[in-house]
Amino acid sequence: MQINGRPIGLSARPYLIAEMSGNHNHSLDRALEIVDAAAASGADAIKLQTYTADTITLDHDGPGFVIEDVKSLWNGRRLHDLYAEAHTPWDWHGPIIARARQHGLDCFSSPFDFTAVDFLEELDVPAYKIASFESIDLPLIRKVAATGKPIIISTGMATVVEIGEAIRAAQEVGNDQICILKCTSTYPATPADTNIRTIPNMRDTFGVEVGLSDHTMGIGVAVGAVALGAVLIEKHFTLARADGGVDSAFSLEPAEFLALREETERAWQALGQITYGGTQAEEGSQQFRRSLYVAQDMAEGEVFTEANLRSVRPGFGLEPRHYDVLLGKRVNRAIKKGTPVSWDLIA
Repeated sequence: MQINGRPIGLSARPYLIAEMSGNHNHSLDRALEIVDAAAASGADAIKLQTYTADTITLDHDGPGFVIEDVKSLWNGRRLHDLYAEAHTPWDWHGPIIARARQHGLDCFSSPFDFTAVDFLEELDVPAYKIASFESIDLPLIRKVAATGKPIIISTGMATVVEIGEAIRAAQEVGNDQICILKCTSTYPATPADTNIRTIPNMRDTFGVEVGLSDHTMGIGVAVGAVALGAVLIEKHFTLARADGGVDSAFSLEPAEFLALREETERAWQALGQITYGGTQAEEGSQQFRRSLYVAQDMAEGEVFTEANLRSVRPGFGLEPRHYDVLLGKRVNRAIKKGTPVSWDLIA
């Protein structure tokens, strides 16, 4: 899979997406500042969400249209009001994408209906993201996949069957540029609920690239995910959590995102390959392994004892595994203390 020619896979550094969401706080200037900060913080892409309150829900306050969850950041809010607050005005998309391109950042979006896909195609975005709650919207997935652009699908609460259906929906229209994301659909999410051990199983089960859409605080979960094979990390991003905003409570600030870039890259570099024994880089350290040395001056014909035969550093003598064999053996010459033991010393 590639986005704008940039490989997304185990052979490349993890691809990092800074999700702006509603953290622009109704200011285009702030939105552009977020793009600038994301670029300076090592992001590979900035991501938007393309919807209006009327395309994502109904203007209604009946059952189900008001959030009733005391654990939610948005408890008591009407869905229509919340989405009206959080949405990114469509006429901002062009300036935001242009600013991202100035920095060499990819900029794409999560569309929530067909009109959003048509609009984003006019802006020639390089990829698409399907939000976790939309991962069961197969007509939307087909519409997005039919563009031929890479498609990233957050799985959230989707079952194995539902994930398979989403992938097949994309493949049925000829699109196999697919990355699925392990995602916990709580905001914020706890590390204990994230279950990143699922990531290698997702790769084995579905045969596509796998990443993480991470709503936890900090960067530890993301680094762990990379160690388990995640090739893409998405984190919500803000200039400062203290500024507020619908997603600010679980968003990274610039310094934190820069740490994410550095530490996920280290985790990826450390993956390497399955290996035992010394590597080429460790050749110079061989001398510091233990080996057998003469610990006292010895006369010709004297036998090795626990007093004159020692396992010590450096590593230029015989290996310590020969210690028991050598005890009681006679030497064939006079030997000075500090001589590495070799077979040609034995009578």
